[in-house]
Amino acid sequence: MGILTGALYGLLLVYLGGWYVGKWSGNFSLLLFILSVVTLAYWLAERFHFAPQRAAAAKVLEQQEAARRAQLAAQGITKVDTDIAPAREKLLMQPWWLDWTAGLFPVILAVFLLRSFLFEPFKIPSGSMIPTLLVGDLILVNKYHYGVRLPVINKKIIANHEPQRGDVMVFRFPRDTSVDYIKRVVGLPGDEVSFRSQKLYINGQPVPTEPSPPPGFYDETTLRYYPEFKEKLGEVEHRILLDPNAQRLFGADGAYAFPHRENCRYSAEGVTCKVPEGHYFMMGDNRDNSEDSRFWGFVPDENIVGKAFFVWMNFGNPKRIGSFQ
Repeated sequence: MGILTGALYGLLLVYLGGWYVGKWSGNFSLLLFILSVVTLAYWLAERFHFAPQRAAAAKVLEQQEAARRAQLAAQGITKVDTDIAPAREKLLMQPWWLDWTAGLFPVILAVFLLRSFLFEPFKIPSGSMIPTLLVGDLILVNKYHYGVRLPVINKKIIANHEPQRGDVMVFRFPRDTSVDYIKRVVGLPGDEVSFRSQKLYINGQPVPTEPSPPPGFYDETTLRYYPEFKEKLGEVEHRILLDPNAQRLFGADGAYAFPHRENCRYSAEGVTCKVPEGHYFMMGDNRDNSEDSRFWGFVPDENIVGKAFFVWMNFGNPKRIGSFQ
């Protein structure tokens, strides 16, 4: 069993190493599920086979020692210097391969359940959500806000809140579901979303937007100020970056094909899309530096991971800790 456990750990290290250097994409939920199942098997084997086996061996040792002492006592020898405690302790000790499998099962199971049904940590990898979220922010995602979903297959089994305009949502990227994205919910099922001449419209109505006081948002990575605006989506007021001198074309060349692309119309002014049922239109707060639904389409409900709500750490700027809109 020691050789088998060593081989399993070797495979795990190879998988994690390849994942880290980008040789293949990983699925952390699936990995945790597999580790939970494997360590559960070891835990059950330890509980019902290996631990009783070691206890029985220790019992035999105690019986042998008691029989030897009785035999010596019959011969008039009552003082015996032999101490079997170290030998008994060694017999009862877990081997390393059980300590590193069965012993880890409760911890791995707790992490798996916590991450699958309550809260999941997420690191902001890009600047698409500036100024709301900065690169390096470590955030928490509420996994049950939009309903309880089965881990790995992400199937909703218990409904809860529906996504609302203005929510900051983590979801599986429709073009590669092994990758998690974070954007803001802009369009709900049935909405018509337009982003024309750098202005956002929902169902034909302009979204309330006003410029923030100068000088704007200061980006410490580029050492520049960027025009900042306050935007109100539904009940959520938040900040966005919008550079009037950086207007982009959104998929007008047909570079991206995606489901329900026929619901979108592209022009030199921008893009207008009718959100299909069971889908959402997502945009980054850094409007001129965000690859979002304007480019790759809609996010289906089954891709939802959870609602982002709290920055729990930014090692470069601890003042970032706190909730956000």
